Amino acid sequence: MYTNQQPPPLAEIKDISAHHRLPERRGFRDFSLTMGKTRKAPKFAVMKKMVTSKTIKKHREEVLNPNKKDLTKEKLPRNVPNVSSALFFKHNTALGPPYRILVDTNFINFSIQNKLDLEKGMMDCLYAKCTPCITDCVMAELEKLGQKYRVALRIAKDPRFERLPCTHKGTYADDCMVDRVTQHKCYIVATCDRDLKRRLRKVPGVPIMYITQHKYSIERLPEATIGGAPRF
Repeated sequence: MYTNQQPPPLAEIKDISAHHRLPERRGFRDFSLTMGKTRKAPKFAVMKKMVTSKTIKKHREEVLNPNKKDLTKEKLPRNVPNVSSALFFKHNTALGPPYRILVDTNFINFSIQNKLDLEKGMMDCLYAKCTPCITDCVMAELEKLGQKYRVALRIAKDPRFERLPCTHKGTYADDCMVDRVTQHKCYIVATCDRDLKRRLRKVPGVPIMYITQHKYSIERLPEATIGGAPRF
């Protein structure tokens, strides 16, 4: 179209571009011609939150004060167990001859190993008439143990033993004996089980009979400090 190397004049270029421009749509605007520069938001420095004197005082009162009372614990209802009237004095006044002694499985077995007669050994320890008591769950434990404890089962079926019925389910004797002496303070518990003795020591006013040096001894019974019982 042009033979020389000079560019066409500017007015001619505008006419050519206007001739080849597409028809403008209705409602369409060319924002490339009207849009200005984007505005940038001003940048601010990140400021640290200032700790006020009220916050420091509140922190000292709530966290750093070890003597502060916990109000949530005070609002909880107190569950205080009823104390037996037999424990009005320093020792259990409900205990007295003839003594009723709850016997468990291992106490009968250790008595056989040490060649001790239960009723005679208890009377030698306490210097009073004693009535051995055995519960249904202890009898069930002896029956479950089989032929190895057949002699202990024969001794437990002695008519001199008082049989106490159980109302709970199962044959676990430790829980039965702890619940029984917690409700009724008229028993002495005869056992050689360490765990059971540890649980019985938490129940006030319940003496514990055990075997030591091939004879019976008792703890937590002030009247029995004479004889074979240990002195406190």
